[in-house]
Amino acid sequence: MTVLMVAVFAVLLILSFPVGYALIIASGSAVLFLGGVPSVIAVVKLFQPTQSFPLLAIPFFILSGSLMMSGTLGRKLVEFAAALVGRFHGGLGQVSVVGSTIFGGVSGSAVAEASALGSMLIPWQKREGYPPAFAAAVTSSSSVIAGLIPPSIPLIIYAAVSNTSIASLFVAAILPGLMLASGMMIVCYTSGRLRGFPRLLPEEGRPTIVRIIVASAPALLMPVFIVALLRLGVATPTEVSVIAVAYALVVSSVLYRDLTIARIRTALIETVITTGVVMLVITASNLVAHVLITERVPSTVATWAMETLKEPWLIILAMNLIMLVVGMFLDLPAAILLLGPTFVAIGQAIGIDPIQLGIMVAVNLSIGLFTPPIGTTLFIGAAIARVPIQAVARELWPFYLVALTVLALVSYIPAFTLY
Repeated sequence: MTVLMVAVFAVLLILSFPVGYALIIASGSAVLFLGGVPSVIAVVKLFQPTQSFPLLAIPFFILSGSLMMSGTLGRKLVEFAAALVGRFHGGLGQVSVVGSTIFGGVSGSAVAEASALGSMLIPWQKREGYPPAFAAAVTSSSSVIAGLIPPSIPLIIYAAVSNTSIASLFVAAILPGLMLASGMMIVCYTSGRLRGFPRLLPEEGRPTIVRIIVASAPALLMPVFIVALLRLGVATPTEVSVIAVAYALVVSSVLYRDLTIARIRTALIETVITTGVVMLVITASNLVAHVLITERVPSTVATWAMETLKEPWLIILAMNLIMLVVGMFLDLPAAILLLGPTFVAIGQAIGIDPIQLGIMVAVNLSIGLFTPPIGTTLFIGAAIARVPIQAVARELWPFYLVALTVLALVSYIPAFTLY
């Protein structure tokens, strides 16, 4: 049954079917033609994830991010990043990285971040004389920081798969996210210095920086607010996501006074579309996971890994290589849902903490978002910059080195995630 499901899924991907539909057709084909899973149970498994209370956090975090990123607050965050690092070598590239880190604490979505920031920063970099391919590469790679900085939607999905604390995952992801941001800023600085990229000189000095920091403070405090509520046990992740929407509405309407009915309508439409895509993949992946568990695939693979590879470091290396390949072809949520059950079983077998495993999965599969041939943020960056994918890929190699270094540290040194 599993072999048929994998074969059908691969064929549908080659035919460019959407991932969610491909998963449903592949798992449905396995159930109908080979049996083993009653059709009633298959239908129940499709709808079961929609009743998950923790997954309710996803649409609310998407909505809060859309509300905050589309108005004055989004521009204030970009101004803050420019005032902070724009004057250094490769300054506008560093603005993209800092902006991605801050926006990651608002949206939790790498795709939303690449679209919102890329539309602002890529044309700006091109006007200032930066190579379009480099501008697209910075946006494509730095936007994946949103997968680590709270509130991270991929970590919420992993928590649902592994029964792990969302709050613990959020806290554990902060340091790797900042490491990724720091490494990419070093790449931008080095490239700017070696290639003579123009710097962004401040116009009014310190008073301007102080004014921008004050104006940006409401957005800068949002991720701190989220983590504090979770770690203090004041609210559950779902409750915090609702509070985040209320916070975004109050900040936009009272402090910045730019909230309009049109913005609310647009944010709601974006939220419904994005949530629909994510939930389609989640429901389909639940049936796939049930088929795999019915045939004991996760436990079989875990036993094979223990008996064949034996050494934990080799097993971790094999897991990383598999995720790197899968991440090149599947979007992050789908990859987490497909690999999660098997990798959690392997992690338990070799004694790796599920929190550390979750961060390792998030970092690894995030790399796939800016890796050819089907890197989502890579396509977004290249489309905005109007350059070929190949040109952007040539500019990405130092960013890959940074991401792989962080991945190695997270995978083999537990202190980076379990501090």
